[in-house]
Amino acid sequence: MSLARLMKERTFGLALFLFLFVFLVSITFFFLSSGKTVDLPYYFSLSDRSDVSADPGGGSTDADANDAPVPPGKDSPALKARKSNFPTPPALDIAWRPCEGVMAVDFIPCLDNTEAIKQLQSRRHMEHRERHCPKPAPLRCLVPLPNGYKRPLPWPKSRDMIWYDNVPHPKLVEYKKEQNWVRKEGDHFVFPGGGTQFKDGVSNYASFIQKTVPIIHWGRQMRVALDVGCGVASFGGYLLDKQVLTMSMAPKDEHEAQIQFALERGIPAILSVIGTQQLVFPDNAFDLIHCARCRVHWDADGGKPLLELNRVLRPGGFFVWSATPVYRDNQRDTKVWKAMVALTESMCWKVVAKTMDSTGIGMVIYQKPENPSCYEKRPQNNPPLCDQNDQHSVSWYTPLRGCISRLPLDKEGKVIKWPATWPYRLSRLPVSMPSELGVVEQYNADNRRWTALVSDTYLMKLNISWPSVRNIMDMNAGYGGFAAALIDLPYWVMNVVPVHEEDTLNIIYDRGLIGVYHDWCESFNTYPRTYDLLHSSFLFKRLSERCDLIDVGVEIDRIVRPGGYLLVFDTIEMINKLTAILKSLHWSVKIHQAQYLVAQKNLWRPTS
Repeated sequence: MSLARLMKERTFGLALFLFLFVFLVSITFFFLSSGKTVDLPYYFSLSDRSDVSADPGGGSTDADANDAPVPPGKDSPALKARKSNFPTPPALDIAWRPCEGVMAVDFIPCLDNTEAIKQLQSRRHMEHRERHCPKPAPLRCLVPLPNGYKRPLPWPKSRDMIWYDNVPHPKLVEYKKEQNWVRKEGDHFVFPGGGTQFKDGVSNYASFIQKTVPIIHWGRQMRVALDVGCGVASFGGYLLDKQVLTMSMAPKDEHEAQIQFALERGIPAILSVIGTQQLVFPDNAFDLIHCARCRVHWDADGGKPLLELNRVLRPGGFFVWSATPVYRDNQRDTKVWKAMVALTESMCWKVVAKTMDSTGIGMVIYQKPENPSCYEKRPQNNPPLCDQNDQHSVSWYTPLRGCISRLPLDKEGKVIKWPATWPYRLSRLPVSMPSELGVVEQYNADNRRWTALVSDTYLMKLNISWPSVRNIMDMNAGYGGFAAALIDLPYWVMNVVPVHEEDTLNIIYDRGLIGVYHDWCESFNTYPRTYDLLHSSFLFKRLSERCDLIDVGVEIDRIVRPGGYLLVFDTIEMINKLTAILKSLHWSVKIHQAQYLVAQKNLWRPTS
């Protein structure tokens, strides 16, 4: 064979090899890229994106035992190789101890700080019911379980009855026995749907409100409500069937464990009080606020408590007040009513109805102004309008103000409109969101990503028993995309916006969802064992720069019920740190795709 012919055949062979190689690579890339992908929500920084796959599929690694082999096709070879590089860490060596004392079972660190409460100079404005967090760091103890604790009853059965042993507080039964709040039957507490002001039951009471003012169309115009002094939250529990999401609120006081009853029932609720500080809600959040004998002195301290309601009530929103000053004419009630008339008129609140139902219970329904013209026409500027520079600040340890919050304006200087009717407001652009094209695109993309992630991964591929879940908390909620993706399922979500992150809580309320501000370096205002699932997405790196993750782990352990879950979407670095903490708490831990941590709490508690 000649040298020229040999070179010709080798060139042809090399060309054929290169053609086949390029063809096979192209086919492989086509099949790998044809699967669904999930991008991270837009608000994660580039540093958060390291070590995170965009593939929502895949198996898991078990932090406690070896998993069964991952079925073929679940992971790409590259993802499998990445997983093998992340050994799960051992448990931290921590000698845990139980919390002690008479309040140990229901211990809330920032509300049960007895030493700080003893040092208060005054209790006149409910200072002893406000937050007093231990400094410099909370006690690292684990709350014990009540004797005979059982897995909570499933929703919707839990709305009507709960296990007595889970919330063994019978005082409320005796204290409210004539008002049909709650009664004990065998091993259960039963909730008949009565209340101090709704003697014919909560359903008739809520229907009477809508009949009195038809624009209060439950579940259409009215979607997010606040129930102040909620009792056992029967009002908010009933409105869930009307597609109304109610934040039931009460202090930790002598009405023993009323918020604990509410959360055990599966009804949204939080411990809070109108004292000296603003509520942890944004301005102009609620469509309607309700108070039935809530025992708040609205005109106290220059009217600051009612001015606080005005702050969190949406322009055009309603305040339903059912209390004895409305319908009794004794000296005390008459004095309170006159003070209320003077205060509401000075705030430009309009009385849209004052009426009495068939049981003799009266109510007055006020409406907040929808435009600022009334403020300008008042004969006296008292209370004054708040300084514009104080608007839109995060409400966290903020003192109550003695001024009227200004109505929110758009960039054209017009008062922001009422959101779309439910359920359309969930998917429409929130009325408080800037309308710039880039912001709108980010918001829409964020919704699409959460919808895909929840439907394709969270609900289908993680080791979570979703039928056992009812109460969910999103520890850093962003735009509320996680909660929105669950909206058609039998869960409710407490959306938490960390005070050191971007303030998106107004957007969450505009969408018809609920939430609060919070700092995760401190304890949350809830009883132990009140949530079935806590969720976070790229929260812990920035949080670890401000406080010890061990303390955060103790708080998570306090909040989650036995059998409940922690679901974390994060980098493998943070997942490993959390794994070591959770294993020391005897939680079972699984790591999926080196980016999702699913941890489940059990009944283990340390002994003395």
